[in-house]
This record gives sequence, C-alpha cells and structure tokens, in this order.
Amino acid sequence: MARVAIAGASGYTGIELLRILLRHPGVEVTAVTSEKHDGRPITDVFPGLTGATGLVCRALDPAALAKTADLVFTALPHGTSMEAVGAIHDAGKRVVDLSADFRLRDRALFEATYGPHSRPDLLGKAVYGVPELHREAIGRAALVANPGCYPMGAILALAPLLREDLIEPNEIIVDAKSGVSGAGRGAVVDNLFSEVSGSVKAYKVGEHRHMPEIEQALSAAAGNPIVISFTPHLIPMDRGILSTIYVRPRKGARLAEAYEAAYKGEPFVRVLPDGIVPATGHVLGSNLCFIGYKDDPRTGRCVIVTAIDNLVKGASGVAVQNMNLMLGLDETAGLTQLPLFP
Repeated sequence: MARVAIAGASGYTGIELLRILLRHPGVEVTAVTSEKHDGRPITDVFPGLTGATGLVCRALDPAALAKTADLVFTALPHGTSMEAVGAIHDAGKRVVDLSADFRLRDRALFEATYGPHSRPDLLGKAVYGVPELHREAIGRAALVANPGCYPMGAILALAPLLREDLIEPNEIIVDAKSGVSGAGRGAVVDNLFSEVSGSVKAYKVGEHRHMPEIEQALSAAAGNPIVISFTPHLIPMDRGILSTIYVRPRKGARLAEAYEAAYKGEPFVRVLPDGIVPATGHVLGSNLCFIGYKDDPRTGRCVIVTAIDNLVKGASGVAVQNMNLMLGLDETAGLTQLPLFP
C-alpha cells in the first residue's frame, strides 16, 4: 500500500483530499500538516472525520514529511508551495502540487502573474495535470502541477475543438461562475456571508491569474498561440463551477464527433446529447465534468456549458486521479462516488 501525506490539510482542498484518501483502497495517509493547528488531532479541526482517522496535524517540515510518504500532496498557498515542493522533490519523492507554483512553464510569464519563483529549475519538469490530455506523461512524472479550478472546465471543453481546428481560435469567450469555496478558507471580507449572499459579482475582469494558464493549455492543443476573453464571477453557493463558453465553429465543423473521439471511454467526462446543458448540481461531490453544447444559428456561434465541482474535479479529485496514474493504481480508485442530489 502506498504511503501519502498532505501538506496543508486544513484548507478546503486539503480536507477534500483527506476525505477522498481515507476511503481510497490503495493508499495510507501517513501525515498531515497545518501551521495553525500544530499538535491538534485533525478531527478537532474537522469533527466530521471523527472515527475515520487518528492523524495529528504537524507544522510543515518538508524533509521530515518526505520521510513519511512515497508521494506528497502540497495544498499550500501560491508563492509558498514552491520551496516545500522543491525540498520534497529533491528528497526523491513524488509530488502533486495543488498550488499555482508550477503550472506555468515560462518563468517570465509566471513572475508577471504571481511574483518571483525560487525553483525555476522545476518549471520545465512539472507535468500539467489534466489526465484527459497528458495521461502518459503524468504516469511518468515526479512532479505534477494540478490545474486550477477555472481552467479545468474550459480546457476540457475547448482542447478537442482546437486540436482539430474546428473553431475560430480568436473568438473564444469564457464566462465562468464559481462557488465561494473557490476563494479558499482564509478570512476575507469580500467572502463574508453578508457580502456574498443575494449577490453575484464579476471580479478580476480581464486580469484573472488563471487566464495565462488556460491560454497555455489551449495554445498547446491548437499548436498556435491562443488568446481568450475570460471573466470569472462569484456566486452565493458553497461549491461548483459553471462555465459558459462561446465559440464560432468553422463551416462544416462537427463538434459532436470531436467530443466523441476525445472522451469516449474517459471515466470522468460526460458529453451530453446536443442541446442539453449541465448544472453544477449535476456534479456535486463528484470527480465528473459534464459538457453540453447548443448551436445558435442566429449568431453563428455554439454555446458550450461545462459543470464541475471546484473542490473535486477542479482540485482534490483530479489530484487523486493524478496520484493514481503516478503510482500505477486504477485511475478511478477512490473517485467513483456519484454526485449528491439535491
């Protein structure tokens, strides 16, 4: 049985990882870290885990953590993960990093988006963790950069169409709406109940840091630079991301055939029949991505809608999917829970 550890277990992605891994048939969770809760049982922090684990939170010591596990998940804040990842990687252990610190391959682009990078030597070595696109490379990887939540739905919708040159590459609009858990567990005034309840707002318009990540992945799929319009919105719900994507198909393009070829047999992508679009409630608590689309003859566009749970397929679920590939386990292990409803 493989040994795994979680650095940063007290955030939303950390606890979601632990929830999944404690039911995983092929791994044992050997350690969890939390600076704030050092020395406290994880069940004191999350009483819902009572009876499921006796793990105690410890302050992060990358070298010590590496000794406890074959693979480490780093669910740490952007900008602080890179040092821990570097130390664990240098100790010869595999890493799935859930921060943004290794998602962008170009150092200049990363530093323009996030700030200085202390381990640029690893940027080119990290494999971008979308299994549907990079399954074989993930299986060989020592370091996987887990995708951001917003990019996942957009990339799965658009990569097959760009790869086959079925849509105009310079007319892509992504309008995405996320639940509040996507902003993390830290106390931020903008995310307080009274600020969010009963209101929907766009934020980081034209400058969200996930935009370069989406463009990097789509450019690789297209074989040419891709620039998109991307606007995220905050919705007064706990979890879920709905992305509404506007594209202009080329004349005679058959999107259904492209999706069928790309996702036939994929365990976690569901392409809905033409004209049926998903909702976030269809995927709640699952590692699924639903894709629906409908042609708009009046405008000559096609409207594509994707739904994911931002904490599962958008973060911790796909991280476990990546781990399964890296460790040679069944890719679906620990991830077969059907969506919750209502």
